[in-house]
Amino acid sequence: MRDETIGGFLARLAARAPVPGGGATAALHAAQAAALLAMTARYSDGPRYAAHAGTISMIVSEADRLREVATDLIELDGTAFGAVAAAYRLPKDTDEQRAARSASIAAAMVTASSPPAELIGVGARLLELAELLEPVVNRTVAGDVAAAVEAVRASVATSRVNVAANLAGVTDPAARARLTAALGAVDALEERAVRLTAAVLAGYTG
Repeated sequence: MRDETIGGFLARLAARAPVPGGGATAALHAAQAAALLAMTARYSDGPRYAAHAGTISMIVSEADRLREVATDLIELDGTAFGAVAAAYRLPKDTDEQRAARSASIAAAMVTASSPPAELIGVGARLLELAELLEPVVNRTVAGDVAAAVEAVRASVATSRVNVAANLAGVTDPAARARLTAALGAVDALEERAVRLTAAVLAGYTG
């Protein structure tokens, strides 16, 4: 993914193939959000912002780290979904084969749900960074903070869809509880994103 062109990725996304799909786009949204936050923080460094130097340095470091995490999740999502497809292709001619296939599908669904569930956590951390950055950011790039926030909102909303789509096939109670908890966090994250974007826009309209 790191070496692929944008055009190449979009061509694969448009192809009649199971991966990349919605999970990859959710991870890409998060990676772009992290990159935008790192960029705006870097524009908010220097003597004029010395009072917030520690906060800015932390945001740059953490946003760079989360960009790498989100980029890795693009690949992990594709691998996990490939395991689901492989499980569905298992033979089901006998009772024993059908039982083994069902168990494989259930396990693969848990694995496939992990990248989008992790992305919801990444989105939560990115919003924390944006909330810290927005009041002190260089106002010439404040709009890019809002752009990052909206990318986070797209990431967590898409991740919620992906987790929910897999949840019906998850039979393990502990896994279902963990994934359900991840889903339950999304509404609050979206509300925080709306407030943050509104705060940036208020700076332009007075």
